Amino acid sequence: MKNLKLKAARAAMDLSQQELADAVHVSRQTVNAMEKGDYNPSIRLCLSICKVLGKTLDELFWEE
Repeated sequence: MKNLKLKAARAAMDLSQQELADAVHVSRQTVNAMEKGDYNPSIRLCLSICKVLGKTLDELFWEE
């Protein structure tokens, strides 16, 4: 399932995939795969992304 919430939060902060990847120490391809729903990140990576984007786990990763 695509993670459109992650993509929207990243775009709202005017960050490229590469900039987010650099901030959380992963490759741009990893961020791309998460947004496409092709990669299930670890909780540690999820928390790092939340800190950078100023969001909670629920806001970015909870599926309704």
